[in-house]
Amino acid sequence: MASETDDGGARGPVVWALAVREMTQGPPVAELIVEVGAGLHADLVEAAVDSGFTVAAGEPPETSGAVEVAGGRVRRLLLVGGRQGWEPGSPVEASPGWLAAAGQRGRAVVTILPPHARPPVPGPAEQDPEAHIEERIEEFTRRLEREQRAGRVLHGTVAVHGGP
Repeated sequence: MASETDDGGARGPVVWALAVREMTQGPPVAELIVEVGAGLHADLVEAAVDSGFTVAAGEPPETSGAVEVAGGRVRRLLLVGGRQGWEPGSPVEASPGWLAAAGQRGRAVVTILPPHARPPVPGPAEQDPEAHIEERIEEFTRRLEREQRAGRVLHGTVAVHGGP
């Protein structure tokens, strides 16, 4: 089982982020975004492809993957039919909105980013981290689009096991 190093180092997952996508039709979609360090990226990509993930273009395919949720947290991502698990190194709290979206559909979209796809997080010296949130979102969007065009982002739809 792979897990993040406590210091967020190069071997393990670097970021596990949750998002809720509003849809024009139907209930919202829960999304788990995973960015891993260079040391595990090839292993995660291999497991994801073996599970049915594809390059992120168009609708995410159904996969054999699953996300385990318990106590309001994402506990792990299971790939290759549950034979390979990936756990975050620190708690990944799921918002009530994310839990509701995952529960309504019983599914979530998992997006796998290559190492260093996201912009750096502001340091503690920044007085108001919310002050530049729109610029950081725009930078993340630009980087994500660049990585998608290059074919380095994977996605797939996975089952959600467990509950709040």
